[in-house]
Amino acid sequence: MVEAADFCDQIIKHFGSRVHYGGAGIDMHCLKVNPDYVVDLCHYLKNDPTLKFNFLSDLCGVDHHPDNRRFEVVYHLYSIPLRYRLRVKCRLDDPQKGQQPHIPTVTGVWRTANWHERETFDMYGIIFDGHPNLKRIYMWDEFEGYPMCKDFPTKGYNDAYNPYGEEPGSIN
Repeated sequence: MVEAADFCDQIIKHFGSRVHYGGAGIDMHCLKVNPDYVVDLCHYLKNDPTLKFNFLSDLCGVDHHPDNRRFEVVYHLYSIPLRYRLRVKCRLDDPQKGQQPHIPTVTGVWRTANWHERETFDMYGIIFDGHPNLKRIYMWDEFEGYPMCKDFPTKGYNDAYNPYGEEPGSIN
């Protein structure tokens, strides 16, 4: 069995420069990975017999507006048999103007990612490439924008349901 203090070293040694140590919080270590390698890393974390990160407890988006590389996807993993926690952060490249950020889906690794990815898409507009059913989960299909983005107006957009909202495009 790998000690909790050593498993990050094992992962970084296995992936080389593709994975970086991101520090430790109060209750878990953090790794940073490029979106191109997130699926490979997740398969390794789940299937390696010394790690067994068999539970995706959470997946969420983060908006670092107005920074470059604005969006980030964060995975919170747990190894039920070994009682380890791990956070994996994946900063997304800025999309071209008018496009949305993209990252590969991890639904092939953990089925529970399905709903987490849909929620992140609905709130931040992050596209999970290869997702089996990527559609809104909270907001209606005609809803404009992504409410958790920092540039979304606090009063929402002006429309038939919200006469007090702001006009689309009025927020930088």
